[in-house]
Formats: sequence, C-alpha cells, structure tokens
Amino acid sequence: MPLVPLRSLLSTLAKKTAFPTYRTRNLACTTTPPAAQFVDRADLLEKICNMVTDDEKCTTRVLFCGSQFPASHEYTREYLQSYPFIKVDDVSLDDVPNVIANYHVCIVKMMQLDSNVISRASQMQLIMQYGVGLEGVDIDAATKCGIKVARIPSSATGNSTSCAEMAIYLMLGLLRKQNEMQIAIKQKKLGYPIGETLNGKTVFIVGYGNIGIDLAKRLRPFGVKIIATKRSWPSYSQDNCKVCTDDFDLVDEKGNHEDIHDFACKADIVVCCLSLNSQTAGIINKQFISLMKKGALLVNIARGGLLDYEAVAYNLESGHLGGLGIDVAWTEPFDPTDPILKFKNVIITPHVAGVTEQSYRSMAKVVGDVLLQLHAGSPLTGIEFVN
Repeated sequence: MPLVPLRSLLSTLAKKTAFPTYRTRNLACTTTPPAAQFVDRADLLEKICNMVTDDEKCTTRVLFCGSQFPASHEYTREYLQSYPFIKVDDVSLDDVPNVIANYHVCIVKMMQLDSNVISRASQMQLIMQYGVGLEGVDIDAATKCGIKVARIPSSATGNSTSCAEMAIYLMLGLLRKQNEMQIAIKQKKLGYPIGETLNGKTVFIVGYGNIGIDLAKRLRPFGVKIIATKRSWPSYSQDNCKVCTDDFDLVDEKGNHEDIHDFACKADIVVCCLSLNSQTAGIINKQFISLMKKGALLVNIARGGLLDYEAVAYNLESGHLGGLGIDVAWTEPFDPTDPILKFKNVIITPHVAGVTEQSYRSMAKVVGDVLLQLHAGSPLTGIEFVN
C-alpha cells in the first residue's frame, strides 16, 4: 500500500468524514506503568499514514458526554488539533442516547451509561473516564457488547495530587473557620474568629489508595497522626516492597474495612477517599458519624454518594459534627438553596478537587494518545482496563 505524503494526507482527511472500514472491537489492550504511557506520536502517525491511500479515509470519533468539566474536551481537542482524522465532540447528556451510535470512543464524565444506552453504541470500541470514577457505567453491559471500559490511573497524571491538596484546603478552611472569617471582614472585625491548628490532630483516611497516599505524604509535615483503612494491605514480601514501605509507613495505624467504626472514634478529622460502589454507598452513615468525636470534622473529596445526607444534616444541626468540607455532593450540580448551606461550618466546592491545569493537561494527553493508538490499530497504553 503506497504511503501518502503527510501534507496531502492531512488535507484529504480534513475534507472527508465517513467512518473507517477497518475497525474491529477486538482491541489490542495493554496496561502500562506510568513511565511508559507517554507514546511517540510520530511513530503512531507513520502507522496511520501506512493505512491510508488516496481512495481510503479514516475518522475516529470520540464523544464527551455533557457540558460539565469543559476543560476535559477543550484540552483534548487542543491536544489533537493537528490530527483532523480524530473528531472530538461534546453533546448534552440528554442527546447522548441519540448520537452515541456514531462514535467509536466515549468519555463518560457524569453520564449514566446504562445497558439501554450502551446497546445503541453499535460502533463503540472503548468507554473511558476522564479520571478514575466509573460508577456511572454498566460495565457488565459493555462487556456483553464487546466494549472495553477503562480509567486513567490518578497517580500518573497529577489527579491524585490535586485531590490530596484539595482535602488539605478543606481541612484548613474548616479549622480556621473560613466562612466566619469572611463574615468578620464584612463586619470590620479583627482578631476573630479563633481557629484551630492541624498540628497534633489525628486524621483518619478512609480508603488508602492513590489519593490517600498522596494525602498522607502532604499531611506528614503538619505534625499529625495518620490512621487509615484499606481493603487489604500488601505485605512487604511482595514486589516493589520499597514502594510499599515508603507509602505505607506514612500510616501510624492501619486497619481494614471492618475497622472503620473503631477508627472513627479516634479521629479529629475524617477524610473520605473511597471509590463509590455497592459496598461503599452511604458508608458514612448515622452509626459512623455518631461514633466520631463530638466536634470532629468530615471531609469528602471522593464521591457524594459515600455520605448519608440525612445523617450529615442531622449531626450538623445537633452540633455533634464540628464541620463539613465537601468537593462532591449528593446531587450534582449542587443545589445552591440546599439547607445544609445555612451552617457556618460547611464548606463546599464545585467538584474541582482534580481539576487543575496539571492534571487536566496530563489527562488530555492520555486520552489523545489513546485515540491515536486506537486509530492506528496499536495497543492501548496509559489506561487501566476494568473488563
């Protein structure tokens, strides 16, 4: 098959719009460590050129679901602007079921991809998240349809670092009474309110994954005691024991899932870093909060569904819960008239813990490189498959 000059290829592809005829759902799928995820786009382009003649054209179409988190599709589109054979679209959530049949890759974001929607995705090769959370995807339905599902490992893009920093921001905001400080400024008061320090506090990290590890690293200089629970703790005899030692030795007291209630009693601050699934939904419930110290703080930078809304509201009203800092909510977008906002000791941010220039540019690169790999028929790297 003769090669097409690059300039001619790009000019031709920019004018042609039909879908590829060589596509298959039998993807070549590999997961690589973070260091190996940065692919050579020049090599991919050479493969693509080898596949295309003057009489043949290819367009890979990717669908971003919804207008929220706009930097995700904007940065991906920008990263791929030199590759017109990759078409990046964003449509409203309501329109996704009507157009999903036209796409080969879906970036789910906040969309609920149930079996009905997935069944319409007749050309779909890959469903992935612009980040980690896949609780909105019916993975079994995707698997039955021959569609791979993947996430972007948070440790490789700076996403977990960004979330860890947000957790600390919320902790400090609650301890130093951020909302009351704003009131004091408006009232022209000085030396008020009296806050508290993070130093000397016991912080309970619920879910010691990538975010939990990055949080522990950043908490250490504050002089806190760190306790954490994890489904299972690797033994030092396993591979990468040096990494295990460094990351897990940050924790002063380790526990498993069944220890969360015992740990709740010990903590001055509880930080939720769990993924949301059927086992963790509503895990921070009435029983858990009642076991927390009176005046303890609760922070959630993971998923809103981890917290029982009624239990949280009740314990804020009673004064048992000393403060609430959340970047995720029970319903999103958050209702600005929600009665929970009446409390001075509540800080809420609009799901931006992982939304930083560093993490979003890095994830745009991962998504863009995966699209180029898929187009070229190369193994997909830099992502973690869940089916």
